[in-house]
Amino acid sequence: MQLTDFDFNLPPELIADYPANPRDSARLLISSKKILDKTVADLPEFLLPGDVMVFNDTKVIPARLKGKCGNAKVEVTLHKKFSENSWWAFAKPAKKMKAGEEFIISEKFSAKILEKNEGEVLLDFGNQNFQELLNTYGEMPLPPYIKRKEKNATDVQNYQTIFAREAGAVAAPTAGLHFTENLLQKIKDKGVNIVFVTLHVGAGTFLPVKFENIKDHKMHSESFSIGDKAVEAINNAKRIIAVGTTSLRLLESVANENGKVQPMQGETDIFITPGYKFKTVDILLTNFHLPKSTLFMLVSAFTGCEKIRDIYRHAIENHYRFFSYGDACLLFRQ
Repeated sequence: MQLTDFDFNLPPELIADYPANPRDSARLLISSKKILDKTVADLPEFLLPGDVMVFNDTKVIPARLKGKCGNAKVEVTLHKKFSENSWWAFAKPAKKMKAGEEFIISEKFSAKILEKNEGEVLLDFGNQNFQELLNTYGEMPLPPYIKRKEKNATDVQNYQTIFAREAGAVAAPTAGLHFTENLLQKIKDKGVNIVFVTLHVGAGTFLPVKFENIKDHKMHSESFSIGDKAVEAINNAKRIIAVGTTSLRLLESVANENGKVQPMQGETDIFITPGYKFKTVDILLTNFHLPKSTLFMLVSAFTGCEKIRDIYRHAIENHYRFFSYGDACLLFRQ
């Protein structure tokens, strides 16, 4: 398929700059036999005893760093841990950074540029107290389509799920942002089993597809882990509901041909496009995605190209809010 097959016109005013408050007041489009307009707080109505909901418990780190190389101002976004003290990062402007130079963030915090690869650099932070310094000088890496100039102090909380535990993501698993403690309890009261897996979302999730033939696009790999408790619940589930595309990608990466998963940790660069045969996930809760993005390709594969266009057409006509801080939809596998 071609990149233009996944294009659609999105009015820019539908891109959400701020999240819904409270979180579960966000709108929820239900794609069943007919399209229903609900809120996330209504989600338990559509769940059944014996369902298993799979959440991604990754925690976003303040991965955006501003500093200097020589006299040039540079901004980097960490996107993948390479070793204990080094990270690959997207750089802007990358032409100002050269291997062997120092990237100086402050008098107390700097990194050596070990390698450069197109728009990426490999930064070595040495034996500094990296996590403490990152928390002091780093910024939450809000997506580039959030255009407001001032990043609100509340983004530190808003751009993080309430169940975030495993630090390492540089982008939030945004479907999980809609959940409150009260909503999670109502889901459990319905007889639904909630389990957690970890996939550290990388900034590569925001990279545009540059090739007209989508098969030529290369996904950045992301690290993941899935433990015994989650595996047991998933393998005995009546229905598996992935909360977010990150949970779905992890499950599809570890499942065998019979749809069974096993405890595992590793990396995945799975790229799901129409024609992919899903092995595990029955229902997907996800936000509304960018035109021509790998995530829009994924939901097209999951629910069908024609149906997803009807869903997005309805969402646009009814002024649903798009992207990371936007509204959500509940999709059923075709």
